[in-house]
Amino acid sequence: MVTKTQDGAPVAEAEIERKYDLAADRPIPALVPAGPVTSQAEPRVDILDATYFDTRDFRLAQAGITLRRRLGGSDEGWHLKIPVSEDRREELRLPPAGKPDKVPGALANLVRAHTLGRKLVQAAHLRTERTSYALLDAQGRELATLTDDVVTGEAGGEQAHLDTWRELEIELSPGVDPALLDSLDEAVVKAGAERSRWPSKLRRLTDNLVPSSGTASGSVLADYFGAQLDALRRNDIGVRRDVEDSVHQMRVASRRLRSALRTFRRSLDGDVANELAVELRWLGGELGPARDTEVMAERLHDEVKALPPELVLGGVEQLMTRHFAREAEEAKVQAIRALDSKRYTDLLRALEKLAGKPGKIKDGKKELRKAVARSDRKLREAVAVASELEPGAEQDAALHEVRKKAKRARYAAETVRPVAGKKLRKWRKNVKAVQTTLGTHHDVVVTREVLRLLGLRAYAETENAFTYGLLYGRSTATAETAHRRFLAEWRVVRKDSRPKWLN
Repeated sequence: MVTKTQDGAPVAEAEIERKYDLAADRPIPALVPAGPVTSQAEPRVDILDATYFDTRDFRLAQAGITLRRRLGGSDEGWHLKIPVSEDRREELRLPPAGKPDKVPGALANLVRAHTLGRKLVQAAHLRTERTSYALLDAQGRELATLTDDVVTGEAGGEQAHLDTWRELEIELSPGVDPALLDSLDEAVVKAGAERSRWPSKLRRLTDNLVPSSGTASGSVLADYFGAQLDALRRNDIGVRRDVEDSVHQMRVASRRLRSALRTFRRSLDGDVANELAVELRWLGGELGPARDTEVMAERLHDEVKALPPELVLGGVEQLMTRHFAREAEEAKVQAIRALDSKRYTDLLRALEKLAGKPGKIKDGKKELRKAVARSDRKLREAVAVASELEPGAEQDAALHEVRKKAKRARYAAETVRPVAGKKLRKWRKNVKAVQTTLGTHHDVVVTREVLRLLGLRAYAETENAFTYGLLYGRSTATAETAHRRFLAEWRVVRKDSRPKWLN
């Protein structure tokens, strides 16, 4: 799958592959037949010369990211490989232009959330003698490639490291059913190969140089902070590349972090927790317009499409498209400016420091239980306040507060899952239903104001504003329906009583 990019930007391609170790004296496996594979093409031999770049403390390698400049083969150039899942990676490519010892800015910027200002230097060099075999179906279509690599590597660091090994790799062709990988896997293992425990050649070469990561710390909160920090960094790359849903997922990670800092503040250094929560709120605010514009545009376009054609008067779609395109471009610029800022880099450093010191976090079961119980109490108090208000702007604002408290309670329950197990599952599910319904309510309230402004703009441009008024009225009815659904869902939360684990 190749992703379309703007001029000068990397070309992205999804990779689905598995790596294997094979003794030097074993013959190359014959993977015919295996599933739809019926023939194996004649071999092609290439000499690949790759220089890998990383920070001096191998921060990219710790994250499973590889950045290299490779000569030889059919895809010479700069490659940035980002892990997606166990067998899947996304590779971003640029031609081998520019200075060979200087990473192109287009790629260096994408990993800023990992390097945090550290310089990218030449970290390793690999020379690979590659023999490739195309695996074909009955019609001669290439389904996958089997490569037999003899690798010689040299890595820097405090102590130089040299190594030579043999490695097999099976990579599926674009558009091929991933299930084929299992069929080929069975055949290659039967031929004497073993699944490699290394995600990449670089990781194998630098294993004794790269600090260990990814192991549980023994602290529920430290592990949670680390997981959400990883999500921030992962989606940082997506936001910079304008990948669908990345802004939303990055915002979710920042909200989870801020919620945990607020909920479990008594288990942390209070001043540090408060400062980080403030900075995460800033980050969420910088990302917010991009996400809000995305949601509103999709909602309104869907609502217009659902109307009978005779009720869509004037250039409604055109006006909305112009409005949201302008809003989206401004929001994107705002988000990227925030991600490029020193303030954001400092925030990531502080979160990294917090997650890296589990010993300073007091998160025994008793402390965690009390924190979740407080979030439950604050949710109930917010509902009580909202229930006293008449329909209108004040009630809308109060319901938005209920939504935020419900989200915090739900996130709190998710955070303590390692110690609470399934004891909060039903309560969490019910609270999530409340949050989701009030999320719809809030989206409608905000969208209603946008409809009013669009109607005024249409009128000013001598366009017919009837459809905007119609949509405004329908949104009012949708908000009322959401409010009634919330009341019913809240009765379920109240009826089921407080989970025993919180008592």
